[in-house]
Amino acid sequence: MKHLLVCAVAAGISISGCSPSTESSVMTPQSNILQPELAETDFRAKGIIAGSLPEVIDALNTGKISSQALVKLYIERIEKIDKNGPKLQSILALNPDVLAIAQKLDKQRAAGEIIGPLHGVPVLLKDNIETKDRIATTAGALALKDNITGRDSPLVAGLRAQGAIILGKTNLSQWANFRSEGSMSGWSALGGQVKNPHMLDRNPCGSSSGSGAATAASLAAASVGTETNGSVICPSNANGIVGFKPTVGIVPQQYIIPISVSQDTAGTMTKTVMGAALMMNAMATTTPNTDYSAGLTKDALKGVRVGLLNFAKGDSAPILEHFKTALSDLKDAGAILVDIDERPETPSNFGGMSYDILKYEFKDGLNTYLASTSPAQVSTRNLQQLIDFNEAHKEIELALFDQSIFVASQAMDSLESEEYQTAIQIVQTSTRQEGIDRLLQEHNVQVLLAPSGPTVPIVDPINGDVWPNSWPGYGSHAARAGYPHVSVPMGGIHGISVSLSFIGGENADAEILTYAYAYEQHSLRRLEPQYLKNAQAIPFIADAMKGYKAAN
Repeated sequence: MKHLLVCAVAAGISISGCSPSTESSVMTPQSNILQPELAETDFRAKGIIAGSLPEVIDALNTGKISSQALVKLYIERIEKIDKNGPKLQSILALNPDVLAIAQKLDKQRAAGEIIGPLHGVPVLLKDNIETKDRIATTAGALALKDNITGRDSPLVAGLRAQGAIILGKTNLSQWANFRSEGSMSGWSALGGQVKNPHMLDRNPCGSSSGSGAATAASLAAASVGTETNGSVICPSNANGIVGFKPTVGIVPQQYIIPISVSQDTAGTMTKTVMGAALMMNAMATTTPNTDYSAGLTKDALKGVRVGLLNFAKGDSAPILEHFKTALSDLKDAGAILVDIDERPETPSNFGGMSYDILKYEFKDGLNTYLASTSPAQVSTRNLQQLIDFNEAHKEIELALFDQSIFVASQAMDSLESEEYQTAIQIVQTSTRQEGIDRLLQEHNVQVLLAPSGPTVPIVDPINGDVWPNSWPGYGSHAARAGYPHVSVPMGGIHGISVSLSFIGGENADAEILTYAYAYEQHSLRRLEPQYLKNAQAIPFIADAMKGYKAAN
C-alpha cells in the first residue's frame, strides 16, 4: 500500500462451500442458516487444486497426480475464472515453458530424483519479482512490458532449488501502489482491475492484490507477494488467506522492483500457516539452516503471554466481535492474554517523515533498477524519463489517476541528505526500540495481536481507494520497523474476510509462525471464496435494499 477462510457466520449469514482438509484450515458450515446466492455459475474449486500447499505436496508425493496434470488443472482454472467467468484478472502472464518444466520434473520424480520439498509444485510470483523464465517483469506498467531480464531473484532461485515451478506472474497495484495519492488498489495499466473472489465488486487491496486473489481462488498452490507498508497483509486480509511478511532482509530483495530499501520484503501468500512456513524454507535464503515449519504444533500457544493491542482494535463493531471470538480461541489454545491499552508515542511529524523516507528511497532504488535493465527492452532509464513516458501515454497510464507520488519522489534529494538520515533514524527508533520492542519488553509478552485491517470497500474508479478513517491494526509499525507480521483469517462479515495479526520482534519469524499456526488450528475460520457479484447477492441484504413495501 502506498501509505500505509473460513466459513464464517456473521449477522445471521453462513457462508457454505468449505471442503474438508487434513490440515484443518476451514470451518464447517452451518446448514440451518440462510445461504447467499452464488454467482450464476459455481466457480468454487474442487479436488486437489482446492487444497492447501501441504495437501498439494502430499498429492504429488503419493502419486495421486503428476506435476503436468496439476499444471494443466491450474491453467484450465485460470482460463475458466480469471480470463472468463468472473474474470478475476489476477494473472498477468503464464510461463510459456511451464508444461515442459513440469514434464522434466515428473521424469526426475519417476527416476527417484527429488529436488526438494516443493518438487513439481506450481507457484505464482507478483509481477515485480524477476524470474529467468521467459516472462517480463512489469510492475503492471506499459514502460516495462518487454522487461524480460533472464535473472532469478534470490527467492525465485530458492524456490527453484526446492523444485517449485514458476507458473506465472500475478497482477498488482501498479508500481506496488506507489504512483498516486488517488490510486485504486489492484489496478494496473497492463492487467486492469483485480477482483476480490469473495465479492467481485469489492477491493482486493494492494499492492499484492493479484497474488492474494489468485491464492484464495486456487489458481496456484501458493503465491509470492511483496510489502513495503501493508501490501502482503492487506490483500491477505481482504482475500481471506494467510499472509506472512518476514523480517526485512531474511528474504533478499535483489532483482525485485523496489520502493524502499529499509522496508521492502517479499512475503508468502498461502491458504494456511504451514504453507507459509514451507514457502519460507525455500525463499529465506539468508537463513538456510532455519526450518520455519519445525515448531508448528497445535500446542505452541500454551503458556505464551500474548499482548492484546487494545489501542489498535479499531471501532468496527463486527470486527470487534470477531476479535472477541479470536481471544476465546486463543484462551482455548492455552495463551495468557495481556491487555495493552496505551499506544507508544511518536513524534508529531512521524507520518510525514515516514512518507518522505519512501520517496527518497524510491527515487534512488528505481533509478538503480531501471539502469540495470536492457535499453533494448526498457527505454525509460530513470524516474524522470518514466514520468515523461507516462505523460506521453496518458490515455493508458493516467486514465484513472495521476502520478503525483512519482513527481514528489523525483523532487527528493539523495540518501546522503541530512533530512533523510534524520528521518530514518527517528522513524526506526520510534517503531523499534520505542515501539514494538518496548511493548514486548514492558509487558513481558512474546507476541502482539490486533485485527489485521478493515473490511474492504467497493472498488471505486471515481474516487480511488476510500478506506475507513479508523484503520484497525498495527501493521504499519511492523512494516516501518522491518519486523515480522503474519495475518490469519478469523472469520467473515457478510462474505467479506477479516483476519487476526501476529507481530513479533526482529528475527522472531519462526516463533510468530508457530503462534499463528496454533491459533489457526484452534479457530478454523478461513472463508472459502463464494464469487458473489455484490452484497445484494445475499438475500437479506437484497430484501433490505428493496424496502419493506417492495418486499411485501
